[in-house]
Amino acid sequence: MQSLQGKKALITGGSRGIGRATALELAKEGAELGLIARSEESFESIRKDLTEIGAKFVTAATDVSDETAVQLAVKEIGEQLGTIDILINNAAVGAHGPFLDISTDTWKKVLDTNVMGMVYVTKAVLPGMMERDRGDIINISSMSGIYGTKGSSAYSASKFAVIGLSESLMQEVRPHNIRVSVLTPSLVETDLVRGDSGERNPKKFTQAEDLAEYITSLLKLEQRTFIKTSAIWGTNPF
Repeated sequence: MQSLQGKKALITGGSRGIGRATALELAKEGAELGLIARSEESFESIRKDLTEIGAKFVTAATDVSDETAVQLAVKEIGEQLGTIDILINNAAVGAHGPFLDISTDTWKKVLDTNVMGMVYVTKAVLPGMMERDRGDIINISSMSGIYGTKGSSAYSASKFAVIGLSESLMQEVRPHNIRVSVLTPSLVETDLVRGDSGERNPKKFTQAEDLAEYITSLLKLEQRTFIKTSAIWGTNPF
């Protein structure tokens, strides 16, 4: 098992949900963090929590669907942290409704964020990993990337694409000692799932902390081996 002490980890969608939980878990292991999220205000809570545990971190308010902004954010984070060892592509948006009711603009937003955003961030980080012949990329897909369901056409299309991207990239970069894993969790209880009540129901839904613990365990495996695809299901997966 390898140590994560001093590793530089970049997490997109890093201020809330799975990204936030993973940031906290990696910080406990001694990793140094670069967090990307769309709004500056969203970092307030995670900044407080990371500061309390003495973590080293950098934040960047960036829309991952903007390639130029992504390149600038990754450059700035790298200048403060150093070369990125771990990339967790977590940023995503959802869309639900009948196919004919989902606007073209919504389709573009979903694909530009969930797929192209992952492309832009990975392109910005991967060269450094390849130069050092070492790195980890974990892409967050969904059970909606394994099979489509009624009303999820745009979201499912994006998450299917994440799996295909991950599989192809893995085969390209594994000779450089870079691991690419893709996770396909069932329904994870986040702010979006909880809605206005804000009440957590850990007996019913997988928690973001559960995925964070699993992601950390994947990263601690010796570099010679990795789990390529992981389907993670809770008590109530739907």
